[in-house]
Amino acid sequence: MKHNKVGSVMTTDVVRAEYGTPFKEVARRLADHRISGLPVVDEDDKVIGVISETDLVMRQAATPDPYEQPRRRPRLVALTRSARRQAAKAKARTAGQLMTEPPVTVHADDTIVEAARTMAQRHVERLPVLDEAERLVGIVTRRDLLQVFLRPDSEIGREVVEEVLVGALWLAPRGIDVSVTEGVVTLAGHMERKSETEIAVSMTRQIDGVVAVVDQLTYRLDDARLQPDEQALHGVADDWLRRL
Repeated sequence: MKHNKVGSVMTTDVVRAEYGTPFKEVARRLADHRISGLPVVDEDDKVIGVISETDLVMRQAATPDPYEQPRRRPRLVALTRSARRQAAKAKARTAGQLMTEPPVTVHADDTIVEAARTMAQRHVERLPVLDEAERLVGIVTRRDLLQVFLRPDSEIGREVVEEVLVGALWLAPRGIDVSVTEGVVTLAGHMERKSETEIAVSMTRQIDGVVAVVDQLTYRLDDARLQPDEQALHGVADDWLRRL
C-alpha cells in the first residue's frame, strides 16, 4: 500500500531567512508573501531554526514601553531556560537571535501521514522539508496536507480493491463490494476468516484520503479462537495480522 509523500504536496519556492537577516526584513518577508512563518538556513541551506509570527509578536510585546513609569522596586528575573530565551528574544535584532531552535522538520520521502502526526505532536503549522543531504527543498503546511482528502472517491475505491483485497488478501477483484462516498469507504460481503475482515478494515483506514470505514463484512470462521498451529495465514496478510 502506497502513501503519498510530502514531496508531492510541498511548496518548493521557499521564503527563507539567514542568521543575520535583520528583524525588520524578516517581518517584511512575512508580510509581503502573506505567510506566518519561515525557516532560517545557514550557508549550506541547512535549516538551523524557524521563525513564526508569534516570535515577532512576543519580541514586540517584551519591548519596554517608553511611556511606562519605572518600577520603584526591581523585579526578580526568573532564571528558567524559557525565561532566559524570552529575554534574549526581546532584544533580538536578527533572524538568528529571534528563531526557535532546534527546528522541527520532515523529509521529502516521508509520508503525509507521518508529517501530519509530527505537526499534531509538536503543535506546529508548517514544516521545513529536507532532502537526503538534510538541505532545505520545500515547506509543507497544514493546508498542503489536507490535499490528500481531495482524492476522488473512484481513485480511493480502486486502491482498496487493488492494494487491500487483491494485493494483500488475494481475493477476487469483485469478491467484496467496495463503495466510497465523500471519502467514507463501505466494505460489504462475506469472507472466510474474521482475521481477514480485520485486516481489510485496518488497511483501508490507512489509505490516503479515507475519512472513515463502514464495516459490513461477515465471516465464516472466527480464527481468533484457534491455536497458532491451526491458523492458515498466507502472503502479506501475515504481517498485517500481527500488527492488529
